[in-house]
Amino acid sequence: MGRFQPLHEGHEAVLREIATEVDELVVGIGSADKSHSVDNPFTAGERHVMITRTLDTVDVEAHVVPIVDVDRNALWTSHVRSLCPPFDVVYSNNPLVTRLFEEAGVEVHDLPMFNRQEYEGTGIRERMLSGDPWEHLVPDPVVEAIEDVDGVDRLRQVAADDEAEE
Repeated sequence: MGRFQPLHEGHEAVLREIATEVDELVVGIGSADKSHSVDNPFTAGERHVMITRTLDTVDVEAHVVPIVDVDRNALWTSHVRSLCPPFDVVYSNNPLVTRLFEEAGVEVHDLPMFNRQEYEGTGIRERMLSGDPWEHLVPDPVVEAIEDVDGVDRLRQVAADDEAEE
């Protein structure tokens, strides 16, 4: 699971790696209820498009599931399970996610990391805001998905609105 704001080359590398270990992949879109903000500029539907178009090139059966945040950790794993097809293993490097799923009796594997300094959503969004090149940091289908919704202009408008409110 990830927020995928936006999906980047690091995410794609991780998904490709996991796909070599599993028969079926369930990708959770975290914070699916959040959009149109500097930290979460893209909707769950837009992120779904980014993920599915990217996974079209990966040889694995994949399910992409939006997961709305719940503010009660004790309920979170059952919430995720209620939204997803059955799964046996969770991949995460988030200590809280790991603990919650392990407490629920689910096997958790660490995610491989791929050039985390370069492939990081906050930095990519900052590049979009400043006009620096960002397209090389995300798969081509993601560039297209962002262009389809005028995502960079949306991010800049949201950032400008936030600054005007301060």
